[in-house]
Amino acid sequence: MELNSDFSRRKFIKVSAASTLGLMASGNFAYAGGGDTIRVGLVGCGGRGTGAARDAVESSEGVEIVAMGDLFEDRLDTSMKNLKEAVGDAFKVDADHAFVGFDNYKGVIASDADMIILATPPGFRPLHFRAAIEAGKHVFMEKPVSVDVAGAVDIMAAGDLATQKGLSVVAGTLYRRQPSFMEAVKRIHDGMIGDIVAAQEYYMTGPIWLRKRKSGMSDMEWQCRNWYYFTWLSGDHIVEQFVHNLDVINWVFQAHPESAVAMGGRIERVDPSYGHIYDHFSVEYMYPQDVIVEAKCRQINGATTRVTNRVVGTQGVAELHPRYSMLKSHNGEVLYEMSEPGNNAYVQEHTDLIAAIRAGVPINEARQIAESTLTAVLGRESAYTGQMLTWAELMESRLDIVPKDFVFGSLPIPEVPVPGRTKLVRSPMKEATASAG
Repeated sequence: MELNSDFSRRKFIKVSAASTLGLMASGNFAYAGGGDTIRVGLVGCGGRGTGAARDAVESSEGVEIVAMGDLFEDRLDTSMKNLKEAVGDAFKVDADHAFVGFDNYKGVIASDADMIILATPPGFRPLHFRAAIEAGKHVFMEKPVSVDVAGAVDIMAAGDLATQKGLSVVAGTLYRRQPSFMEAVKRIHDGMIGDIVAAQEYYMTGPIWLRKRKSGMSDMEWQCRNWYYFTWLSGDHIVEQFVHNLDVINWVFQAHPESAVAMGGRIERVDPSYGHIYDHFSVEYMYPQDVIVEAKCRQINGATTRVTNRVVGTQGVAELHPRYSMLKSHNGEVLYEMSEPGNNAYVQEHTDLIAAIRAGVPINEARQIAESTLTAVLGRESAYTGQMLTWAELMESRLDIVPKDFVFGSLPIPEVPVPGRTKLVRSPMKEATASAG
C-alpha cells in the first residue's frame, strides 16, 4: 500500500527505513518488566484517541505519553494541548516525537513507546496494527478493527504474530469490562436461563457529528475529516457503533453467526454531506443450533432510542443494559440483578492491558474483535446487497474496500448501495491470510 501526501507538514517522520526495519526485526523488546515506566504512543488524535491516552495514564502508576501522530496537524496540536493539561507531568511528547501525515504511525511506532494506542478511523486499523506488532509493540486498539474481510483477516494474522511474540493486545469492547455484563454472561454460560433460543440486539439512537466540506479540501481530505460517512473509513454505523452489541452476542454464544439476512437504507441522511452510508439497519442473524438473533440499529433524529441486549433462554430471559443486568425466569422471578457499579470501563481496558504487560502474562483479543467486526460487516453487506449471506460466502469474497494509495487528491464517492442491485465485491486473494474459524 503506497503512502503519499502533498499535505503541508511541520513534523514529518524523522526516522529512516533502516531504523524502522531494525525495530521490526528485533521482536518483543519493548518492556523490561517489573515496575518500570510504561511508555505509550498514540496514533489517531481525535476525541477517542485523546481520551484513550488520558485513560491509560489514569489506569496505572508509571505511565507516560511519549509520542503522538495524526493525519492532520490541527488535530495533533489540539490533542497535545488537551493531553498536556489533563495528565501533567506524564506528558513527555516533544517536537521530535509528534508526527503528521498518512505515515505518522511509523514515527510513533519507531519511538521508544512500549505500548501503542490505535484510534484512527477503522479503515486504517489493519495497516497500523500489523506495523505495531511487527515492531514488537503491545497494542490497545479501538473497535472496530476493520471495515472489510481483507482487513479483518489481516488483523487475525497479525494477532497470531502477537501471540508468537508474547505481546498483549486489548480491544475497546467496553461491555466486556463492565462488571454487570461480566457477571450476567457468566451466569448465562452457567445455565441460569437454560439453553439460548433467541436474542435481540438494539443500538437505536440519534445522529452524530457532521463535518462540512470547506473550500479547497480535496476529496481525500474531506472524506478523512468527515470519516464516519464513508464505508471505507468507518464501515458504516452498523460496524463502527453497533459492533459493541454484536460483540456481546458473540460473547454470549461463544461463536459467530452462520448467516444474515438484512434490510437497511437512508431516510433522513440523504444530503451528499452524509456520504453514502445508511442511517438504519435491521438484521436477522442465524447462530449455531438455528438460533435467530434480531439486531436493529439506527441513527435518526427524534426517533425512540433503545440501547440494550436481550437473551432468551428455555428457563428465563437476560437483559444486559449499559446501566444494569437482570436475569428473570419466565414467570417473572428475578434470578440475578446487578446495577453497573460505575467503574470506568474506558480506564479498565488499560488497567488490564498494562497489568498483563508488567506481569509478562500476555492477553490477546485480536481474534475476538476481528470476528465481532466481521459479524457487523456480514449484516452490512446483506443489507447493502439485499441478499441472504452466509459467513462462508462473506469470507470467500475477500471483500477489500480500502483504497490502495493514500494521497490527498481525487477520490470518487461510491453510490449509495441499493438492495437488489448492489453486488458483493469479490477481491483477489492477499498474501496475508488467517483462519476465519
